[in-house]
Amino acid sequence: MDTATHVITTPIPSRAAPPKHPPGRRMVCWFNPVILARTGVRAVISATIGKQADRRLLDALAAPVVEPSDFSVDAAGQPREELWFDYVSDLGDGWDSTYAVALAVSRPTLTVRDETGASHDTRAGEVLVFGGDAVYPAASVKEYQERTVQPWASAVRGQRAPPHLFAVPGNHDWYDGLVSFMRLFCQGRRLASWQTHQRRSYFAVKLPHGWWLLGTDMQLESDIDEPQVRYFQQIAKLMREGDRVILCNAEPAWLCAQVRPPGQRSYLENNLDFLQDQVLGKKVSVFLAGDIHHYRRHANAEGRQKIIAGGGGAFLHPTHVPRKEAELPEGFTARKSYPSATESRRLGWRNLGFLRHNPQFGLLTGLLYVLLAWALSVNIGESPAPTAVSMVVSTALSSPGVMIIALLAIVGLIGFADRRFGHWRWGVGTLHGLVHLAAVFLIAWGVSHLVGPVLGLPFRSVQRDLLSAALIFVGGFLVGPTIMGVYLLLSLNVFGAHGNEAFSSLAIPDFKNFVRLRIDKDGRLWIFPIGIRRVPRAWKPGETVREPEWVPDPKDKRATPPALIEPPIVVT
Repeated sequence: MDTATHVITTPIPSRAAPPKHPPGRRMVCWFNPVILARTGVRAVISATIGKQADRRLLDALAAPVVEPSDFSVDAAGQPREELWFDYVSDLGDGWDSTYAVALAVSRPTLTVRDETGASHDTRAGEVLVFGGDAVYPAASVKEYQERTVQPWASAVRGQRAPPHLFAVPGNHDWYDGLVSFMRLFCQGRRLASWQTHQRRSYFAVKLPHGWWLLGTDMQLESDIDEPQVRYFQQIAKLMREGDRVILCNAEPAWLCAQVRPPGQRSYLENNLDFLQDQVLGKKVSVFLAGDIHHYRRHANAEGRQKIIAGGGGAFLHPTHVPRKEAELPEGFTARKSYPSATESRRLGWRNLGFLRHNPQFGLLTGLLYVLLAWALSVNIGESPAPTAVSMVVSTALSSPGVMIIALLAIVGLIGFADRRFGHWRWGVGTLHGLVHLAAVFLIAWGVSHLVGPVLGLPFRSVQRDLLSAALIFVGGFLVGPTIMGVYLLLSLNVFGAHGNEAFSSLAIPDFKNFVRLRIDKDGRLWIFPIGIRRVPRAWKPGETVREPEWVPDPKDKRATPPALIEPPIVVT
């Protein structure tokens, strides 16, 4: 077995003149049309190639024998009495959020308080698990380096020896066919940020006192491949009767069906049941998953835990969906969510400022409004005001170009409408489209009156046409995103739909979380869910090389320290 548990020592680099600002990236703007197009194309290509050539099969051929990493013993081969390890998922988005979590994880010791005010001393984990989606918006060497490696290297510097890292691939890691993920996490790389051990996209780690840490790879199709099944069958043979399992999945099968569109990831839960019942032959004591970017815990009377902890750096997801959670199998019930459903609902109102968070989307709607108004060729200034609406309608009905553009807009918004609307999806999408079309008509009507009767510009003049186009663009830039924001707000807070879109539009960097775990000398597993209510927005260089490269600026008074989301959970 791999017993690579030796203490890693790395020389502390000297640094002359540090930069004044972190080199990090901002949160991904998911309603930026360019980002949407690029990510969509990558997702389609990856899904298509993945169906024809599964990367996991090639990796299994390249590494036919993979022994589990053994952290149940120390470097001298003696059994460990205890072990600390950390779980972080959905990271590699904005600098502030990703670095704030990396900094908290990298502190040699971290004292956190729970809701009652009681303090708990925790230690940095020797083992670190990335639970999926280690970069956004899509995997590439450049994005991993800038959004993940740099902030973690800056946080670890001067604090501790780099942790032993194991990583689970999520859907965003698969968007380049898993090429960058395998290069970074599965080739035994030893960086300033971490040291890797796994040779495939899934792994097994033996822990003290009969605990096992397993990580799966369900690819984009929620599929568990045959070599992976055989691998875990071999691991199961190494387990003793009373051994217990911590299973890390990229997605929470127990909740996906309730928060994702119907039919999405339909095989995930069946595959996990198969892995638990037919391959491992025992019940999993603790499930850990990301993909949904908040903290939520379910437990049953046996003390088994299902924990979602997708707060490593990506935008926040709402916790007030589903509006009414369905009963989970095996008696699992919801115990805690972070943020609370009330706070989550309040945050949804930020969509009224949709344009502020997504100015690039305003450029798109401004352009589309100009094109549609131009196709209408509305010149209401030539006619009395009472006949303006009739002119708009008659022009639209008599222009095939206008009808085609309007129809495409409505069809696009029907496709955008959440499947959770069910049979109402067509009606909701159509209504959304008609509101935008009405806005175009009204803006064009108002601009025509302004440049004609009010300003007195001559009809069909260049000055009038250019000014009209500019004003309609401004109107579309302001009104189009506002309509989208109102649509998302109502969909989420009234109908429980568009949870992903309504919060990705906000790119909230706060309410970050990770899970710190400890196996004590009695074999009990302690789970410390740690949250950061508001991450720092301002940083200053560390004063010595014995500090992280960046530390929170004390001038940022609103930033909050890491704290326990709920009291520690003990699994025996």
